[in-house]
Parts: sequence; structure tokens; C-alpha cells
Amino acid sequence: MMEAWGYFALGLVLLALGGDSIVKGASGLAQRFGASPFVAGLLLIAFGTSLPELAVNARAVWVGAQELALGNAVGSNIVNLGLTLGVAALVAPVVIRMRMLSPLLVLLGLASLALIVFGLDGVVSRVEGMVLLLGFAAVLAFLLARASREDARVRTDVETFAVTHTVLWMNLLRFAVATALLYYGARFVLQGAPMIGAQWGLSPLLTGLLPVAIGTALPEVAAAVMAARRGQGDMVAGHVIGSSLFNLLVVVGGMAAFRPMPLPASFVRLELPAAIAFVLVLYPMLRGDLRINRLEGGLLLAAFVGWVVLEVALLA
Repeated sequence: MMEAWGYFALGLVLLALGGDSIVKGASGLAQRFGASPFVAGLLLIAFGTSLPELAVNARAVWVGAQELALGNAVGSNIVNLGLTLGVAALVAPVVIRMRMLSPLLVLLGLASLALIVFGLDGVVSRVEGMVLLLGFAAVLAFLLARASREDARVRTDVETFAVTHTVLWMNLLRFAVATALLYYGARFVLQGAPMIGAQWGLSPLLTGLLPVAIGTALPEVAAAVMAARRGQGDMVAGHVIGSSLFNLLVVVGGMAAFRPMPLPASFVRLELPAAIAFVLVLYPMLRGDLRINRLEGGLLLAAFVGWVVLEVALLA
């Protein structure tokens, strides 16, 4: 059992390092080839932190562990909205200035609802997977179209986030190193996680939903706490909402487009509705005083803990 935990922990460390390296490389290459620092930073804030989860899920699908990949993709959203935002807001109030985050949160709720509808027959087909991927392209277009409406302070913060070296060879090296780290990180996580899940009596689906989703989110929780302390609430909320959209539209959509994906009835009845419930709770916070205070962070965290307890209780 210690060996399984060792592989799992090592894999998480490599994924965190690989995710950081590939984000810097992508920012540098994007700016090298003409993207503005603001656009590069916006895309990295929205989708960059999803790459470790994407690596794990791609590896899981490759080795035939599609249920674990599905659990990780959906579970990561609940972890993002409950654990990451909740802990960050408990440390310091998360102040939101970026106007596009509220519409993106609505799109996240709609994407979750669409997946519920697609899964009513017990499977997400290839065509439905392609619809989700097209939905991501539409979200990307919306994101870029709304970018020009952000105020100067938000633009400055995003551009500062994207600052990095633009030397071509350096960023190609970052990509090469990141690819190796993500590959071996995903491999080690998937070497240890099934053994841990089996020891705890978890199915592959619940293994992805709980230990893998929570484990792969821990570096993001740490980054969110540091960003909240620096007053970078837009970075925290942008990472959470963008990553969740990426998980549903690209990760789940891509898996289904590659191979029709069974969607268990429990996901239609419990996990996806739980993700929508977090969206509904979070929306008034973003639309009201544009901040998530410590009390609201505590509520998000308590709701997340309640969800984990419910999932574990249903195993009995």
C-alpha cells in the first residue's frame, strides 16, 4: 500500500511541475508568434491549470480506464468550485473585477446541464462529444470577443501574469520538459490510484471522482491561496471557472468523440446536479458585491465536505 501512495504522490508532484512548465512555455510561444500578453494571459488563466488533469485523463483513456477519467473530469469541477474557491476565500476575500466571469459561470452551468441531457440514455455518443468540443470553440470565441471590454486594471493584471521569456529555444525546451513530466506524472498517478481505490473499496469511477480529483487539484488550491493573499481574485475565479469548462467540454467531450462514453445514472442524478448546485450558489456571489468573503468561502468548503461525506456514505 505504501508503494501505491508513493507512486501517487510522486505523480502529483510531477504533474504540478509539468503543468507550471507548459503554462510558461505556452505563454512564451504565444507571444513569440504575435499574441498579445493580455490574450495569452487570458487563455492561460482560463484553461492552463487543466493540463495536468488532461494528462491523467488522456492516459486513463489510453490504458482503458475510461471510468476513472470520467470521475476525475467531473469530480475536478466540484473540487474546483467547493474546495479551491472555498479555501482561497477563507484565507483572504476573493475580489472579482473581471466582467466575463459571470457569463462564463452561466456557460458552465449550461454545459453541465447539456451533459445531463446527453447522459439520459446512459451514454454520451461520438456526435454528442463533438457537440461539446464545438461548445468549447464557442466559449473560446466568446472569451476573446469579451476581452476588449475589461477595464485597464484587469488588463494590466492579466498581462503581468503572462510575462515570461519569449526566446524560442527556451520555450521549446519548456514544452519538452513539461511533456515528459506530464507523461510520467500521469503514468505514476494511474499506477497508484487504482490500488488506493481498491484498498478503500472504491470503484474506478469513484477513485477518479474522489482521490484523483482531489489530489490533482491540490497544487491549484495552493496557487489559489497565494493569489488570494496577493489580491488577485480574478486569477483565482478565472482558473476555477475556466478549468471546469475545459474539463466538461474538452476532456469529457474529447473522450466521447474518441469513443462513446457510458455515463452512469448516478452522474445524471447526483454528481452533475451537485456541480450545477455549486454554480447556482456561486453566481449570486459574483453578481452581488463582486467578492467571495470568508463566510461565503466557508459555505463553499462546508458544501464540498458535505458532498464528500455523502459520496462516502453511499458506498456503505
